Amino acid sequence: MLIFHFGSDMLASMIATVLGVLSLPSVGLPTLFIISLLSATLLPMGSEPAVFAVIKMNPQLFWPAVLVATAGNTVGGGISYMMGYGAKRAFAEEKQTRWFGWLQRFGPKTLLLSWLPVIGDPLCVLAGWLKMSFLQSLFYMAIGKLLRYLTFTGLLLSVPDGIWQRLGQWV
Repeated sequence: MLIFHFGSDMLASMIATVLGVLSLPSVGLPTLFIISLLSATLLPMGSEPAVFAVIKMNPQLFWPAVLVATAGNTVGGGISYMMGYGAKRAFAEEKQTRWFGWLQRFGPKTLLLSWLPVIGDPLCVLAGWLKMSFLQSLFYMAIGKLLRYLTFTGLLLSVPDGIWQRLGQWV
């Protein structure tokens, strides 16, 4: 049941409620998809902790979790692309930056970097702004995001459990 408290902290209440629902264990891979999708938009969140948590609790879900997170993150990148595509139509004057030049020079392959913090999501928006091939853009986003999840999850899983337990006690 969703309960929101109205007032000055209404937004904080809404966010806490939504995150509470998304953290339910019964939700599982669909939650991972939603978190990955949202983190690929311009919202400041990361999906790696959610992927790691699912895999740590259910090692047999390694590939399903990585693939679902990759799909969600790629769909989010596609949404960012479409936002950029729409913004191009909405704004008459285009501002040139080095990212525009980079994308124009290297094309959709630049979206292999869409997994990078801070610049990755805006790259997807700029690809849409420049009206690059949508399917090629999604393809390169998916490859970059898959490699990110494989790398980060592999690194996090290589950390001994004792370190995670000590970290959990410290926090």
